[in-house]
Amino acid sequence: MRHTVLALDPLGSAGPVTVWVVVLAFVFLECAFVIGLFLPGDSLLVAAGVVLAAHQQEVSAWLLSAAAVVVAVAGNQVGYLVGRYTGNRIKVRRGGKFLTRENLDRAGRFLDRWGFWSIVVARWVPWVRTLAPAIAGAARMDNRRFLLANLVGALAWVPTLMMLGYYAAGLLDRIPWVRPVAVVAAIAFFVIGTAVGVVRYVLEIRKPVEEEAPVDSGVARGGPDADPATER
Repeated sequence: MRHTVLALDPLGSAGPVTVWVVVLAFVFLECAFVIGLFLPGDSLLVAAGVVLAAHQQEVSAWLLSAAAVVVAVAGNQVGYLVGRYTGNRIKVRRGGKFLTRENLDRAGRFLDRWGFWSIVVARWVPWVRTLAPAIAGAARMDNRRFLLANLVGALAWVPTLMMLGYYAAGLLDRIPWVRPVAVVAAIAFFVIGTAVGVVRYVLEIRKPVEEEAPVDSGVARGGPDADPATER
Protein backbone atom coordinates (compact mmCIF):
# COMPACT_ATOMS: atom_id res chain seq x y z
CA MET A 1 0.00 0.00 0.00
CA ARG A 2 2.79 2.41 0.93
CA HIS A 3 4.58 1.97 -2.42
CA THR A 4 1.33 2.32 -4.32
CA VAL A 5 0.52 5.59 -2.59
CA LEU A 6 4.00 7.03 -3.11
CA ALA A 7 3.83 6.11 -6.77
CA LEU A 8 0.69 8.22 -7.04
CA ASP A 9 2.30 11.03 -5.08
CA PRO A 10 5.03 12.85 -7.06
CA LEU A 11 6.39 14.76 -4.06
CA GLY A 12 6.40 11.73 -1.82
CA SER A 13 7.95 9.41 -4.42
CA ALA A 14 10.66 11.98 -5.26
CA GLY A 15 11.91 11.71 -1.71
CA PRO A 16 13.22 14.01 1.01
CA VAL A 17 15.46 16.04 -1.34
CA THR A 18 12.45 17.30 -3.29
CA VAL A 19 10.64 18.04 -0.04
CA TRP A 20 13.60 20.17 1.08
CA VAL A 21 13.71 22.15 -2.17
CA VAL A 22 9.97 22.79 -2.27
CA VAL A 23 9.66 23.74 1.39
CA LEU A 24 12.63 26.12 1.44
CA ALA A 25 11.61 27.82 -1.82
CA PHE A 26 7.98 28.29 -0.79
CA VAL A 27 8.79 29.47 2.74
CA PHE A 28 11.16 32.11 1.38
CA LEU A 29 8.68 33.33 -1.24
CA GLU A 30 5.84 33.50 1.27
CA CYS A 31 7.87 35.47 3.78
CA ALA A 32 9.60 37.83 1.32
CA PHE A 33 7.27 38.81 -1.51
CA VAL A 34 3.65 39.71 -2.25
CA ILE A 35 3.07 36.36 -3.95
CA GLY A 36 3.29 34.89 -0.46
CA LEU A 37 -0.25 36.15 0.15
CA PHE A 38 -1.42 33.41 -2.19
CA LEU A 39 0.76 30.46 -1.13
CA PRO A 40 -0.30 27.74 1.36
CA GLY A 41 2.62 28.05 3.77
CA ASP A 42 1.00 26.44 6.83
CA SER A 43 -0.34 23.43 4.96
CA LEU A 44 3.02 23.03 3.19
CA LEU A 45 4.87 22.65 6.48
CA VAL A 46 2.38 20.10 7.77
CA ALA A 47 2.44 18.21 4.45
CA ALA A 48 6.24 18.13 4.49
CA GLY A 49 6.18 16.57 7.94
CA VAL A 50 3.69 13.94 6.79
CA VAL A 51 5.75 13.03 3.70
CA LEU A 52 8.99 12.79 5.68
CA ALA A 53 7.21 10.55 8.18
CA ALA A 54 6.23 8.27 5.31
CA HIS A 55 9.94 7.96 4.51
CA GLN A 56 10.82 7.58 8.21
CA GLN A 57 13.11 10.62 8.04
CA GLU A 58 12.90 12.02 11.57
CA VAL A 59 16.41 13.53 11.55
CA SER A 60 15.74 15.04 8.14
CA ALA A 61 12.49 16.55 9.43
CA TRP A 62 14.28 18.28 12.31
CA LEU A 63 17.11 19.47 10.04
CA LEU A 64 14.60 20.79 7.50
CA SER A 65 12.78 22.60 10.30
CA ALA A 66 16.02 24.31 11.28
CA ALA A 67 16.84 25.21 7.67
CA ALA A 68 13.31 26.51 7.10
CA VAL A 69 13.62 28.72 10.20
CA VAL A 70 16.72 30.32 8.70
CA VAL A 71 14.99 30.77 5.34
CA ALA A 72 11.85 32.21 6.98
CA VAL A 73 13.97 34.75 8.88
CA ALA A 74 15.85 35.66 5.69
CA GLY A 75 12.58 36.03 3.79
CA ASN A 76 11.09 38.38 6.35
CA GLN A 77 14.31 40.41 6.39
CA VAL A 78 14.05 40.80 2.61
CA GLY A 79 10.45 41.97 3.02
CA TYR A 80 11.56 44.40 5.73
CA LEU A 81 14.34 45.84 3.54
CA VAL A 82 12.01 46.16 0.56
CA GLY A 83 9.61 48.20 2.69
CA ARG A 84 12.40 50.24 4.27
CA TYR A 85 14.13 51.25 1.04
CA THR A 86 11.17 51.60 -1.32
CA GLY A 87 9.25 53.97 0.91
CA ASN A 88 6.06 53.82 2.90
CA ARG A 89 3.59 53.41 0.05
CA ILE A 90 2.20 50.09 -1.18
CA LYS A 91 0.16 49.61 -4.34
CA VAL A 92 -3.52 48.82 -3.87
CA ARG A 93 -5.47 46.98 -6.58
CA ARG A 94 -8.85 48.26 -7.68
CA GLY A 95 -11.41 45.55 -7.00
CA GLY A 96 -8.75 43.34 -5.44
CA LYS A 97 -9.41 40.79 -2.73
CA PHE A 98 -5.98 40.73 -1.10
CA LEU A 99 -4.01 43.87 -1.99
CA THR A 100 -6.70 46.17 -0.65
CA ARG A 101 -6.60 49.29 1.50
CA GLU A 102 -8.62 47.44 4.13
CA ASN A 103 -6.03 44.66 4.42
CA LEU A 104 -3.15 47.14 4.54
CA ASP A 105 -4.93 49.20 7.20
CA ARG A 106 -5.67 46.08 9.25
CA ALA A 107 -2.03 45.00 9.07
CA GLY A 108 -0.92 48.52 10.00
CA ARG A 109 -3.27 48.62 13.01
CA PHE A 110 -2.06 45.17 14.04
CA LEU A 111 1.54 46.38 13.99
CA ASP A 112 0.56 49.61 15.75
CA ARG A 113 -1.21 47.78 18.58
CA TRP A 114 1.22 44.96 19.26
CA GLY A 115 4.58 46.34 18.09
CA PHE A 116 7.30 43.73 18.68
CA TRP A 117 4.81 40.92 19.27
CA SER A 118 2.92 41.67 16.07
CA ILE A 119 5.86 40.30 14.08
CA VAL A 120 5.94 37.17 16.24
CA VAL A 121 2.19 36.53 16.05
CA ALA A 122 2.05 37.45 12.35
CA ARG A 123 3.67 34.10 11.54
CA TRP A 124 0.34 32.47 12.36
CA VAL A 125 -1.82 34.84 10.30
CA PRO A 126 -1.23 34.07 6.59
CA TRP A 127 -1.91 37.44 4.97
CA VAL A 128 -0.36 39.42 7.84
CA ARG A 129 2.71 37.16 7.67
CA THR A 130 3.48 38.52 4.21
CA LEU A 131 2.50 42.17 4.67
CA ALA A 132 3.89 42.84 8.16
CA PRO A 133 7.62 42.82 7.28
CA ALA A 134 7.22 45.36 4.46
CA ILE A 135 5.00 47.57 6.61
CA ALA A 136 7.47 47.35 9.51
CA GLY A 137 10.30 48.31 7.20
CA ALA A 138 8.39 51.17 5.62
CA ALA A 139 7.42 52.40 9.10
CA ARG A 140 11.09 52.33 10.18
CA MET A 141 10.70 49.76 12.94
CA ASP A 142 14.09 49.31 14.61
CA ASN A 143 15.92 46.62 12.64
CA ARG A 144 17.34 44.85 15.71
CA ARG A 145 13.93 44.57 17.35
CA PHE A 146 12.43 43.38 14.07
CA LEU A 147 15.16 40.75 13.61
CA LEU A 148 14.62 39.42 17.14
CA ALA A 149 10.84 39.27 16.69
CA ASN A 150 11.36 37.71 13.27
CA LEU A 151 13.56 34.97 14.76
CA VAL A 152 11.24 34.24 17.70
CA GLY A 153 8.26 33.98 15.36
CA ALA A 154 10.05 31.66 12.95
CA LEU A 155 11.21 29.39 15.78
CA ALA A 156 7.65 29.08 17.05
CA TRP A 157 6.05 28.67 13.62
CA VAL A 158 8.14 26.30 11.46
CA PRO A 159 9.05 23.43 13.83
CA THR A 160 5.59 23.40 15.41
CA LEU A 161 3.73 22.79 12.15
CA MET A 162 6.28 20.54 10.48
CA MET A 163 6.83 18.27 13.46
CA LEU A 164 3.08 18.24 14.13
CA GLY A 165 2.67 16.75 10.66
CA TYR A 166 5.53 14.32 11.22
CA TYR A 167 4.48 12.93 14.59
CA ALA A 168 0.76 12.97 13.80
CA ALA A 169 1.49 10.83 10.75
CA GLY A 170 3.56 8.50 12.94
CA LEU A 171 0.63 7.96 15.27
CA LEU A 172 -1.37 6.65 12.33
CA ASP A 173 0.84 3.55 12.02
CA ARG A 174 -1.63 1.67 14.19
CA ILE A 175 -4.14 1.93 11.37
CA PRO A 176 -2.13 0.88 8.28
CA TRP A 177 -4.46 2.23 5.59
CA VAL A 178 -4.86 5.67 7.20
CA ARG A 179 -1.23 6.78 6.95
CA PRO A 180 -0.86 6.51 3.14
CA VAL A 181 -4.23 8.19 2.72
CA ALA A 182 -3.05 11.01 4.99
CA VAL A 183 0.09 11.44 2.85
CA VAL A 184 -1.92 11.73 -0.36
CA ALA A 185 -4.47 14.06 1.28
CA ALA A 186 -1.75 16.36 2.64
CA ILE A 187 0.03 16.61 -0.70
CA ALA A 188 -3.21 17.04 -2.62
CA PHE A 189 -4.27 19.85 -0.32
CA PHE A 190 -0.91 21.57 -0.82
CA VAL A 191 -0.86 21.13 -4.61
CA ILE A 192 -4.44 22.31 -5.05
CA GLY A 193 -3.85 25.21 -2.66
CA THR A 194 -0.77 26.27 -4.61
CA ALA A 195 -2.57 26.08 -7.95
CA VAL A 196 -5.48 28.12 -6.63
CA GLY A 197 -3.05 30.60 -5.07
CA VAL A 198 -1.13 31.12 -8.32
CA VAL A 199 -4.38 31.71 -10.23
CA ARG A 200 -5.53 34.22 -7.59
CA TYR A 201 -2.16 35.98 -7.73
CA VAL A 202 -2.32 36.35 -11.52
CA LEU A 203 -5.89 37.65 -11.36
CA GLU A 204 -4.98 40.09 -8.56
CA ILE A 205 -1.90 41.48 -10.31
CA ARG A 206 -3.86 42.00 -13.53
CA LYS A 207 -6.24 44.35 -11.77
CA PRO A 208 -5.49 48.06 -12.27
CA VAL A 209 -3.63 49.95 -9.57
CA GLU A 210 -6.09 52.09 -7.66
CA GLU A 211 -3.53 54.05 -5.68
CA GLU A 212 -0.39 53.76 -3.64
CA ALA A 213 -1.67 53.40 -0.10
CA PRO A 214 0.38 54.98 2.68
CA VAL A 215 1.35 52.70 5.54
CA ASP A 216 -0.61 53.66 8.66
CA SER A 217 1.29 52.49 11.70
CA GLY A 218 2.16 53.96 15.06
CA VAL A 219 5.74 52.92 14.41
CA ALA A 220 5.89 55.41 11.57
CA ARG A 221 4.52 58.09 13.86
CA GLY A 222 7.30 57.64 16.39
CA GLY A 223 5.81 54.80 18.40
CA PRO A 224 7.75 52.63 20.84
CA ASP A 225 9.37 50.60 18.06
CA ALA A 226 10.44 53.58 15.99
CA ASP A 227 14.03 53.93 14.89
CA PRO A 228 15.44 56.92 16.78
CA ALA A 229 17.60 57.81 13.81
CA THR A 230 14.48 58.54 11.78
CA GLU A 231 12.82 60.77 14.36
CA ARG A 232 13.10 64.53 14.08
